[in-house]
Amino acid sequence: MERFEDRTVVITGGNKGIGYALAERFVSEGARVVIASVDADVKEAAARLGGSDRARGVHCDVTDKSQVEALYTLACDAFGKVDISVQNAGIITIARVEDLTEAEWDATLAVNTKGVFLCCQEAVRRMRAQGSGGRLINTASGQARDGFIYTPHYAASKFGVMGLTQSLAKEVALDGITVNAICPGIIQTDMWDYNDRVWGKMLGDYGPGELMQAWVQNIPMKRAGRGSDVAGLVAFLASDDAAYITGQTINVDGGLIMS
Repeated sequence: MERFEDRTVVITGGNKGIGYALAERFVSEGARVVIASVDADVKEAAARLGGSDRARGVHCDVTDKSQVEALYTLACDAFGKVDISVQNAGIITIARVEDLTEAEWDATLAVNTKGVFLCCQEAVRRMRAQGSGGRLINTASGQARDGFIYTPHYAASKFGVMGLTQSLAKEVALDGITVNAICPGIIQTDMWDYNDRVWGKMLGDYGPGELMQAWVQNIPMKRAGRGSDVAGLVAFLASDDAAYITGQTINVDGGLIMS
């Protein structure tokens, strides 16, 4: 299938984990992809996707408006337009409330919520000017449904993504732009390796991988998710088949949260 032939996709946090799985899926279906990250390996990750004619890697701090503008300018200069924008960059820390620093709170909200807003703002500007509609897909979290212990800042940031998604969906609907969010659950990523280690120490005497495995037992499918599981949902929401779906937040978690 090449349902994204001649379409350009911007993916933040696209050099690893869920973001890289999304990039692989879009490229496999004919898209041109621009992946963005603050990590040094973003250009190498893009090269693995097929070279400059299919993918570009851009250093971008999504909390910096000027860098976000430069990201979308590069996408348009390289590939002519922006059709799909996936706001996936995110960070997490885990701490007891009395130990959670103001800096951690500010950084988490800045990346996870403000960063989504800045990218959506610039993507909408480009899509409206192009006049051909578009797709915005925002990465929230299961914690946008059900906040968890020791991560109030992360939960707040992801609840914010869900509210932002609904508000923007109403504003840009008549422009042919849909705005949806996804809530990944327990997915095999570097972030979940961190979660397993830190929550494991704070919640009990868990060894590496043991807490994650215990939590997986609460999933009806009895397995952690893969990046490809998330990519399937995102590709659908980005496709023409999802043209009448907007303002929605959809779980992709094996049935862990059913709401």
